[in-house]
Amino acid sequence: MSDESPSERLARRPKRNMFDVGLFLVIALGIAGAIQTWRIEGFDAVLHILTEDTLLFLEIVPKVIAGLLIGVFVALLVPSGVVVRYVGANSGLKGLAVATLAGMIMPGGAVSIFPMAAAFLTLGADLGATVAFLTAWHAIGIVRAMIWEMPFLGPDFVFWRFLISLPFPFIAGLMARFAVRIGARWKSAP
Repeated sequence: MSDESPSERLARRPKRNMFDVGLFLVIALGIAGAIQTWRIEGFDAVLHILTEDTLLFLEIVPKVIAGLLIGVFVALLVPSGVVVRYVGANSGLKGLAVATLAGMIMPGGAVSIFPMAAAFLTLGADLGATVAFLTAWHAIGIVRAMIWEMPFLGPDFVFWRFLISLPFPFIAGLMARFAVRIGARWKSAP
């Protein structure tokens, strides 16, 4: 186990640039969409969309804050040694299985899952296990299957979708680990 305090673990997280290409791309697409809407539908339509989106934003902000707090608390409370042992770089297929199982049973939406995945990365989970976790949550999601799929689509559909989707977290996790190795070799090449 690490002698690092939780605050030291959080302090060593990689710094992220808030103003990146993705942000500017979204802004450019938003402006282009607003201009096109103005041309076709007029200013009232643009104003209506901005009003609705502002209300949606205000509704989502508390959920995002709660999700970020969950991620920070997970990073502070879970010992990094446990994460490294079960889903770290040397965890092998067992680590992908643990991450897949965790993703399958994890309730909640993207607002809570992505901060938790970031916390696991901060604690020492490898990229492959984190990809397997997110893929399992998205593709398999037992809680979502029980609440939404089973009543609407029936148990046969849920069974077959589950069976067909089960390999994908492992495949995605292995591909992520392979990409990390290739990237490391590429960076270290002269």
